[in-house]
Amino acid sequence: MTSASRELPKPGSFRAWVLACRPATLSASSVPVLVGTACAFQAGGFELGPALAALVGAGLLQIGSNFANDVFDYEKGADTEERLGPTRAVQAGLVSPRGMKRGMWLVFGLALLVGIYLTWIAGPVIIVIGLCSIAAAIAYTGGPYPLGYHGLGDVFVMLFFGFVAVLGTIYVQLGALTRLGWIASVPVGALATAILVVNNVRDCDTDRIAGKRTLAVRFGKGGGVAEYVILYAVSYLTPPLLYLGAGLANVGDAANQGIGPEASAQSALEPWVMLPWLALPLAIKNVSAMLRDLRPRESDPGAAKRRGVALNETLVRTAKHLAIFGLLFAVGLTLSRI
Repeated sequence: MTSASRELPKPGSFRAWVLACRPATLSASSVPVLVGTACAFQAGGFELGPALAALVGAGLLQIGSNFANDVFDYEKGADTEERLGPTRAVQAGLVSPRGMKRGMWLVFGLALLVGIYLTWIAGPVIIVIGLCSIAAAIAYTGGPYPLGYHGLGDVFVMLFFGFVAVLGTIYVQLGALTRLGWIASVPVGALATAILVVNNVRDCDTDRIAGKRTLAVRFGKGGGVAEYVILYAVSYLTPPLLYLGAGLANVGDAANQGIGPEASAQSALEPWVMLPWLALPLAIKNVSAMLRDLRPRESDPGAAKRRGVALNETLVRTAKHLAIFGLLFAVGLTLSRI
């Protein structure tokens, strides 16, 4: 037995299910709620109960999506022993395909319960958003036209982990949307998409064999790295553009959407909104790591494994960067109002 196999949890154990949740990347669901709540606070409409419910609901939707991805990728042959990424529960025999599907439906059921509460708070549009989110999470790798297998995974992440999550969080607290929320969704969705890009660049060769036509497969690893750099650039350009053009983000929200007179007074953001730039050193480290992956590779048998380890570390750092950037962004938006 190898050291790697000894480190794996027992099949069906609690640790096996924790592994399937992919905790290292759960910042993709928590950060949009933090930023959305900060945007709601900017408009004078912070509500603790709906904010916490949105946080739980978003986390459950991501975990359910991870479970779906785990089992459907296995069934489609994308997760094999040749893949370079972290252990997948079904592929490693830690959870049966049937058990993973049961877990998926259980988690989505819990998410629906949260959605029912939020529907009671904010209206029927919330349950519609929740059902669409569940359908998209399953369709990402399951169904007759899996989005992730046709190069649409990046659009899915940008849409649901950016705009839908941030704006949905704002809506359940304000009962309306704000221009600031639309703008703030961009860096959040972009950095969440960057996590997927690392995954796709790492798995480019095995995905091609499995017929999974991600953007990295379609445009090559260089195209994937270029996408990663663009996503980071867009994210870091947003705070200064938001600060310089803050009036465009806030003016008119209160008058047009009935948020309250205090929101209309908040027509400018303080320099606090630039706080996310404190995460720039980690961003540079991540981009440098992705650029290094484009260098010619050694031909020895261990080269592929070393590449996988390096990109897995970049994947974890990319998720960590999202958490740090998002937290600083939320704090900056909050302090801009205090």
